[in-house]
Amino acid sequence: MRIVTAQELESWLTSGKVLEKDARGPKVVALDNGLFLKIFYTRKQPLIARLWPACKRFADNARLLARLQIPTPSINQIFWLDKRTGLSGCLYHPLPGISLEALFHQSPDKLQALLPKLATFVRQLHRKKIYFRSLHMGNILLLPDGSFGLVDFLDLKQHALPLTGWHIKRNLRHLQSHLCRKDLKGFPVDELISLYYKETGARDTQGTASKPF
Repeated sequence: MRIVTAQELESWLTSGKVLEKDARGPKVVALDNGLFLKIFYTRKQPLIARLWPACKRFADNARLLARLQIPTPSINQIFWLDKRTGLSGCLYHPLPGISLEALFHQSPDKLQALLPKLATFVRQLHRKKIYFRSLHMGNILLLPDGSFGLVDFLDLKQHALPLTGWHIKRNLRHLQSHLCRKDLKGFPVDELISLYYKETGARDTQGTASKPF
């Protein structure tokens, strides 16, 4: 895996547009050539981060989802930004579309109409043994053809066995807690969860549904 020079990184950051950042610095940068730069900061020990770089896990997950015919960004290349500390990154071709979080802000009625299809999408992920721990409305995209795609899927895993009720419940709870943190009042999360269980033919006997916002 190649090491990006400080000059190359600086050129990307200077000419690109920062789309996402936190206290540690830029996380996603749109470059002039249409690619996105994603930087993987890590809290792991440097030795562990070097042995199992985040950029490689991200690329592996992208390939997994592509094999399962779930639209995802196409990875262009992965690299080290600072191998000593385990800081890695990648360049990828972004998915065209809009996050469901942004869609809810722009057109709540359109989001409402998509709920049955969204419930089916989440159910299909679970049936394919995909456990996306941080699944939320910010990393599900509505694509131009009306299908859904996934982004920011570093912590995604495919289990060898079918997901348990605990995994499903935890997944839906994370979705709910994200809506609370974002203060997305009025998002029809209870209806979404009800549709999910209706389509799976199961009843939510574990109290998964949240209280209304």
